[in-house]
Amino acid sequence: MAIEQVQNLPQQYVTDLGVDYGKQLAGLTSIPLDTSRFAPTVADQDPLQKRATELAASGVGAYQPYLTAQESLTGPQAYQPFMSPYQQDVIDATLAEFDKQTQAGLSGIGQRAAMSGNLGGGREGVMRANFLSDQNANRAAIQAKLLQQGFREAQQGARTAFDQQGKLAGDITDFQTADINQLGRLGAVNQLQEQAKLDAQREANRLEAYEPYERLGTYGSGVASLFSGNAPFGNQSTITPNPTPLQTALGTASVLSGIFGGNTGGFKGLQSV
Repeated sequence: MAIEQVQNLPQQYVTDLGVDYGKQLAGLTSIPLDTSRFAPTVADQDPLQKRATELAASGVGAYQPYLTAQESLTGPQAYQPFMSPYQQDVIDATLAEFDKQTQAGLSGIGQRAAMSGNLGGGREGVMRANFLSDQNANRAAIQAKLLQQGFREAQQGARTAFDQQGKLAGDITDFQTADINQLGRLGAVNQLQEQAKLDAQREANRLEAYEPYERLGTYGSGVASLFSGNAPFGNQSTITPNPTPLQTALGTASVLSGIFGGNTGGFKGLQSV
């Protein structure tokens, strides 16, 4: 018994498109993509950033000489470099003038003793001794005052220098930090700009690499829509396949049954003969 099958075949141009699509797909996917062209990349440090790094490295400990200089400005001898080189001259001149006044005072005592008839007497001696004692005390006080004044001024000079060295140490650190920060900020802006360029180029490379796939995908979607939507417009053909061995056996039995009366008994009788 023949079995008829009815198939809806696509239009020939649709079939041709499908064959063409398959060839293009096989050809395109057989070529490996060079993914290195659109692999992520990181922009190098900008020269300003590198300069900031170098400055930060070279500036480490830049304040140390100033701190070392401060150490010599402490202790009991710190005032000595700040003593005025003219202080001793001032002291010597002051004391010399004082000594002149002392001599003048002694001369006055002698004149007064002579006028009173006590020149060379005991009273004159007492007056001279008391006068010299007072003058020596005054002289020592004046000298001490001058020395103390010079010492205070030298101490103040050492203290001022100490503060200045500390300020310089802080200033140089602040100045370097400001330079480093400024260079770093400007360098970061430039690096971001360069990174944006790299990202844009990478995206352009990716689009270029995948453009054939996207184009072929659009092509394939169109072909698929034609295959899925062309049934009402396709050709119809009838196919009669060759009978299978089982179908042949069944057909033979049917024929024999008709020849021999359609019953098994006749068939058996024929066999026995």
